[in-house]
Amino acid sequence: MQTRSLVFLFGSALLSLSTGAGAVTSPPPSAKVQLGQAEPFCNSGVPSEWRKAQVIEGVNIQESRVCNADNPADIAAFVKGTNNISMQTIMDTSSLAADAITKTNDMDGDGDPDHIIIKVEIMEVNGHSPDFAGVVPTFDIAPGIQPSFWVFAPKTRDMSTRSFASVEANPMLRMPSAPIRVEQGDVVWLVVENTHYFPHSIHLHGVDHPFMDHGGEGNDGVGQTSQMDIMPGQSKTYVIRPRQPGTMYYHCHVQPHTHIPMGLAGMFIVEENRPNNWVQTFNVGAGQVRHPSVAVLEKFSQEYDLHYQSVDKDLHKLPQAANDPRLIARAMNQEYDITDATDDYFLLNGRSFPYTLRESLITVNPNEKIKLRILNGHTETLALHTHGHKATETHYDGVEQNPSAQVTRDVYMMAPAQRLDLSINTTDDGLHSFGSGIWMFHDHVERSFTTDGMGEGGSISLIVYKSYLDENGTPKTHGMDLTPYFTKEFWERKIPVWQDWADDWGSLAEPAGIQTAAAASVTGTTGVKSAPDVVATDTSSNPLGSLFNGLLFGIAGYVLYLYRERVLAVINQLASQAKGKH
Repeated sequence: MQTRSLVFLFGSALLSLSTGAGAVTSPPPSAKVQLGQAEPFCNSGVPSEWRKAQVIEGVNIQESRVCNADNPADIAAFVKGTNNISMQTIMDTSSLAADAITKTNDMDGDGDPDHIIIKVEIMEVNGHSPDFAGVVPTFDIAPGIQPSFWVFAPKTRDMSTRSFASVEANPMLRMPSAPIRVEQGDVVWLVVENTHYFPHSIHLHGVDHPFMDHGGEGNDGVGQTSQMDIMPGQSKTYVIRPRQPGTMYYHCHVQPHTHIPMGLAGMFIVEENRPNNWVQTFNVGAGQVRHPSVAVLEKFSQEYDLHYQSVDKDLHKLPQAANDPRLIARAMNQEYDITDATDDYFLLNGRSFPYTLRESLITVNPNEKIKLRILNGHTETLALHTHGHKATETHYDGVEQNPSAQVTRDVYMMAPAQRLDLSINTTDDGLHSFGSGIWMFHDHVERSFTTDGMGEGGSISLIVYKSYLDENGTPKTHGMDLTPYFTKEFWERKIPVWQDWADDWGSLAEPAGIQTAAAASVTGTTGVKSAPDVVATDTSSNPLGSLFNGLLFGIAGYVLYLYRERVLAVINQLASQAKGKH
């Protein structure tokens, strides 16, 4: 009885000592983590005139209300062809080459050209530089995030950067590879000039094209069956005359498990044939089509291209690790295993939130119909959800659905490489639209609205009624401040998500003096320093840690009591042995 009492007293004393220490320890104060330099919502430097509806070279260009509006001179060149515009307009473009788009021969006599020559180059952005530690030319998908990409881009006349003093990519060189438009029945020569260091090709996925061209060469873009890949420094012309309209797809078919995710994929749209139908050949950056086709304008007031993509950051680091094509080829073709890949970045038209809000807004007025062309360029299923609206599915993979099968819904499932045409009706009837406002649209696969695991991010964007936009394309939000999302520090996991809009005590801010295991891991693996006023500390001063230690001591005392006879026997035996030695 005396032994039992001693054991319990010993354990209880240790437990009381530890929990008592915790009881007098105040919880740590909340630390205010200072934001880094936040970018303004719109810092594109785009002249306000670019956003206005206007006519250039006889081309009607619709208004664009977004921050990063397209250069109207580019649109005029894409519609008329670089051979049918003035030298001044060519010089006003974003460095388009004089032979980038040639349009001639009205073969059917309906007032528009029917022989179209389109030239594209294969370029790298955010690639390795032998001259300095950074990447060049740069293209940020979100603040401070620069994965490498390869893109099909309209042929340009100048440098890959904006200027000698800049490392930022020329506006023509960007994600996604530009949507290409032609008219049904056009004779199209698609010329690929391989200015890259790897072999490439183009496969016209879903586009009506012959297996062999008129010269007896392969025309399907598959090296194993159709035609040898386009080697660096060489060019290849694909010849088509598409008989069926619709939203199609084009992509590289060389090592497609890596070349497609690297960015060598884009939308290919065949517009319905109409008289005097000069279509916008390129829509660089996707988003709003500022010169819709005649057939589109028969039913819709606006048209948008939406290209969704996903990025495994481990793949996109490989071209940044070396400047030797042999080393990059070995890393990508032999060492990289896509079956172990995990998508980290999710893009809409080449950007992640918040940059999606600068150029991929769908801006609408009440009582209008808008056409959306959507490509799932992900490696997994996409579940597109529109807030405040239920759109109608009109086409799948470029094929119009029977009117009785055109379902109206608010989530649209798409397999990889699949295309979907949607009709959005902004009539406020409680079905097609719930009324004016700022309505989100996004991929409802939850990983897709994160950026490297941080939310909110990914491919989020907005359907915004124009009364909710200011003159610079900034939505007049009625919720939380978006400023933290425009800092590098937020995406480096330094900024508590809710520190600026919690209670006065800051109960959702950063606890001063405590660093979580996750934060320590980020610091250790990426070199990111701890945020100001947030430092690692000894967890023994933590009340929870003290309580845990006390519980351990109490459990140890209880175990000693249960096995007291065995313990005393061992102690007595050891004591006898020690006495015998003496």
